[in-house]
Amino acid sequence: MSNKEKRKDIPSGPGNETKRQSDMEDKINAAMDKITVSLTDEVYDQEEYTQEDDDQPDDGYDSEEDYEYEEEGYEEETEPVSVPRRSKSARPQPVKYVPIDDIDEKLAIPFGKKKKHKGLKIAGIAAAMVIVAAGCAYGAASYYYADRFFQGTWINGINCSGMTAYEAEQALAEKVQDYSIQVASREQEPQVITGDQISYQYLSTGETLQLLKEQKPYEWIRGYYEQKSYTVSEKVSYDKTLLQQQVIALNCAKAENQTAPENAYVAFKDNQFQIVPETQGTQLNVKQAYRILDEAVAETQESVDFGTTPEAYVSASVTQNDPELQSALEACNNYTKASITYTFGEQTTTLDGNTIKDWLQFDEKGQLLLDDNTFQQHIADYVAQLAATYNTVGTEREFYTTSGRTVYVSSSVYGWAIDQAAEAAQLSQEIQSGTQTSREPVYSQRANSHGVNDLGNTYIEVDLSNQHMYYYQSGALVFDSDFVSGNMSYADRQTHSGIFTLYYKKSPDVLRGAKKPDGTYEYEEPVSYWMPFDGGIGFHDAPWRGEFGGDIYLTSGSHGCINLPPDNAAVLYSMIDYNVPIICFY
Repeated sequence: MSNKEKRKDIPSGPGNETKRQSDMEDKINAAMDKITVSLTDEVYDQEEYTQEDDDQPDDGYDSEEDYEYEEEGYEEETEPVSVPRRSKSARPQPVKYVPIDDIDEKLAIPFGKKKKHKGLKIAGIAAAMVIVAAGCAYGAASYYYADRFFQGTWINGINCSGMTAYEAEQALAEKVQDYSIQVASREQEPQVITGDQISYQYLSTGETLQLLKEQKPYEWIRGYYEQKSYTVSEKVSYDKTLLQQQVIALNCAKAENQTAPENAYVAFKDNQFQIVPETQGTQLNVKQAYRILDEAVAETQESVDFGTTPEAYVSASVTQNDPELQSALEACNNYTKASITYTFGEQTTTLDGNTIKDWLQFDEKGQLLLDDNTFQQHIADYVAQLAATYNTVGTEREFYTTSGRTVYVSSSVYGWAIDQAAEAAQLSQEIQSGTQTSREPVYSQRANSHGVNDLGNTYIEVDLSNQHMYYYQSGALVFDSDFVSGNMSYADRQTHSGIFTLYYKKSPDVLRGAKKPDGTYEYEEPVSYWMPFDGGIGFHDAPWRGEFGGDIYLTSGSHGCINLPPDNAAVLYSMIDYNVPIICFY
């Protein structure tokens, strides 16, 4: 019968109290076996039969094999006793009972292990108690940190370890309680605006509480070896009207402390054009300054510097990087680079930057005034001066005649004439592009040569006083002839003095006088060679005349034309050129 079964058969009653206590002890021991089995099984397995027992007397056996098999007589008397190894289970194993007198005293050794086994049970109980205590402590700490921040928690630079959300909020509020902001500006000493002056106070955003809610209380131990830093919005409230008043009261906002910015400009310095940079000035843009300060206060900044924030001030409207200013600089530099050399025969005159720069207008500070109309007028004036100097149309010339006389002849139709409008347009373009060139001006009319006598050495000389004409080509006389000019008895028939050129020539033609009311003409005279040069006046043959030259023109002259003998008219017709000046003089 097993011990367990024996216990069931023990009758109850006062006399059996000792047995009941023994049963209770066994039950307790069985329960502790279950708790400590994992801790003791391994130790038991290793030590049960190998550990030296100092409490037992030395029996002379060296090993278990010696103990069981050394004496042959033992094997003959009884069967070898098998001592089972303890299993890993916490449930007690069945016990085999054998006659004690059949077992060698050596076999009593295992019963001494019971004391050690009981010690292990006690150690297991203690370990369990420690584990339970530790679990209780861990649970208590988890409960503690359910509404508090872990150790090592920093919020906005404040150590919030062990604080509740409310306590952390209070710490953040204390941080801004004495808030002030220093305001720096251009050319002024910094000034301070305190929180009291703008009714500054802290407002919770709920972010701190949200951080606490995101904690997992059972991870509280992490706080002892892992620091966490958080940043939450420090929302504040303040009176914006009071802040505006503080901005207006700043020294940098006072009119007497402000200077307006100056625009960048182009100036002529050191013989070249260059950009003078803009100046910043200290004129505060109060609206923008308030906006900048408002943002800084809202972000709880401790300082703000208007001087490093260009939009806080009124800025120059024209900066040194302004595209139009760069174009103006390029144009001005082109002005100084431009060089136009005009040629008038052997004479020359040059227009360059030294003259052109004087056409540009600058204010008292040397700033270029871009006035295109004024500049174009300077160009027109310059071209007009060229025309006045070098045009010969309408000017009087000194002329040495074939007869040896010196006469003065002027002309409104022959000579050099600059096309002033066309020349001004070309010159303006060349100046703006910085052109360097040598050329003649644009002419509307040209003469044979330049100089005092622009007649050159190819011309037709008509001496009205001597009634004789000469044709010179390259200085050589190639034709001459007597003629009859306009009748001096009639003012409207006199041949005009002056310098002319051939309009055209036609052969044959009919010369007609003024048209009368009845549709007929004063005269109609057919000619073989017609060469007009002064309105209705020209060279032509006059076969009706028998004589030429002398004084005929005084009383019996023509209507103004130069009458030639027919043969001479034919020769002149064959050689006359359109560009040859015709010089008529008395």
